[in-house]
Amino acid sequence: MNIRIAAILIGFAATVLPAAAAEAPPTRPKSGKVEIMPLSEIRQGMKGTAWTVFQGTEPEAVPVEIVGISKNMWGPRQDIILGKMGGKAARTNVAKGMSGSPVYINGKLIGAVSLGLSQFSPDAICGITPIELMLEINGGDQSRPAAARTPGKAVSLDPLESLVPIESPLVFSGINGDTLRDFSSVFQQMGVRAVQGSGGVLTNGSKPVAGWEHALNPGDSVATVLVDGDMGISAFGTVTYNDGKRVLAFGHPLFNLGPVDMPLAKSEVVLTLASQFQPSKMANATEIVGALRQDRHSGIMGELGATSPMIPVTLKVRSLDAKEAVLSEKDFHFNVFVHQKWTPTLMMLTLYNSISNLNDFADETTYRLNGKVEMNGPRNIGLATMQATGDMPMPAPMALAVWLGDKFNRLYLNNVNTPDVKGVSLSLDLLPERRVAAIETGWVANPEVQAGDDLAVKVSVRPYRGEAMQREVIVKIPAGLAKGDHRILLSDADTLNRMQNAAGFQNRFIDVPQAVSLLNQERTNNRLYVSLVKASPTAYYDDKTMPSMPSSVLNVIQAGRASNRAMVTTPETASEQTSIPFDYMVTGSYSLRIHVK
Repeated sequence: MNIRIAAILIGFAATVLPAAAAEAPPTRPKSGKVEIMPLSEIRQGMKGTAWTVFQGTEPEAVPVEIVGISKNMWGPRQDIILGKMGGKAARTNVAKGMSGSPVYINGKLIGAVSLGLSQFSPDAICGITPIELMLEINGGDQSRPAAARTPGKAVSLDPLESLVPIESPLVFSGINGDTLRDFSSVFQQMGVRAVQGSGGVLTNGSKPVAGWEHALNPGDSVATVLVDGDMGISAFGTVTYNDGKRVLAFGHPLFNLGPVDMPLAKSEVVLTLASQFQPSKMANATEIVGALRQDRHSGIMGELGATSPMIPVTLKVRSLDAKEAVLSEKDFHFNVFVHQKWTPTLMMLTLYNSISNLNDFADETTYRLNGKVEMNGPRNIGLATMQATGDMPMPAPMALAVWLGDKFNRLYLNNVNTPDVKGVSLSLDLLPERRVAAIETGWVANPEVQAGDDLAVKVSVRPYRGEAMQREVIVKIPAGLAKGDHRILLSDADTLNRMQNAAGFQNRFIDVPQAVSLLNQERTNNRLYVSLVKASPTAYYDDKTMPSMPSSVLNVIQAGRASNRAMVTTPETASEQTSIPFDYMVTGSYSLRIHVK
């Protein structure tokens, strides 16, 4: 009897122990070289394990069953592995932020969770980018994709019809709901979802923290940082591969920018929101540990320990009373990701958000901005403008943000070289009234003058709901001015800037020094400009203004110039004689006829 019982127990142990061993929890993957399972060996029905963070910083195992392989789905000769996720993912579905979650079969890495099947799907069906495609990403590749997702470029995705890349949530911190609503359409056009709430950016600067060597293991949450400091913007996903120096993640593009230089950070998941409609992780970017170097079709690649340049921005905002005494003052400090398309948009958003967060905001407020863009190389760029709500199609804070964004667009979108911006410092005064003034009229005591005379010119400017303001200036009539009829032009800044700006926009070979020169030549809108207008042509070429050009010389220049270097000409020459400062946003123009005897 004892022998029989012993035999039964031995047999029972023989059947139970292998099953128990088979159900042992999988070991969390670590950095370092890993064995790869090629796509050719993957078969339907195989069981694997994905690793992703649902909360905190520790990744958890998620069972995955291979459903099949979708041929050429990711592009020519680029197949996608289809899988069905179980465990917690069966409840949360394939969530935003899971992009890059590594999938292993028998300890071999097969790829990254990167695509979701559809909204309202009862099953957590995912697309897995084969690791072979991700390993093709070359850190030295400097080519730029044609389909980069940048501000102003729409991406059409229909998530209800096919597998599409899992959105990389763009998380905002320190940015209020109004700002997010006003700018969210820009990010939606790029197929990136803007998230506000339980998440943010806790980094400040782009220098890697101590211990970066041990960061971003496979399955960890990872963040790319666009703005940090007093406000933050980051996009996050999951690490797929880490060989100790190079990190691969996402399994699909972030913005498909190609070569890029963006801070790379550790990330902590606050929670994973379960939803059949928009499941999503909410996370914080915590510590900088490297730099994103490549943003490619099959994933992103970062370098641990590397430092990305960011543009430090300081903004002082003062609220003033009617006598310009300071009522309150705030200082903002933040850093902006450097990129020719993204930097101008981020400068707009951060300035607008800084204004919108103030309790002193009012519809009739006038905004007076002064500052500079400090350059490494060419001379600095001076910034000065005033914006006030009037008959404009947009509120003054947005107009001010657009004005600043335009300056950075013109600086960064030159086709010759990339600007090297050292920093930006801005000072913004909020004035408690609408300070706009229109040029009403002008006059002289006697329009009959002689060359070499000093001519007293008077001008009347009408402010909003105020009494007319009159000023007098002396215009020196040049000694060599030809006899006959001429004009004195009293104008705002836009009138004089228009032709010169048109020449700069049309020339595709403006370089950084020329762009800086053009920006510094712009007149400011809080001054009234007095110009002498002569009936002789002016040529605008690159950043140069060539007034009073003889027709013969102009014809020679036009015949000899390259067809791709635009020259803009006007039939008259407006020689700026002087300007009158006003603490108002000046608009309009008025012409006075004079006759040189």
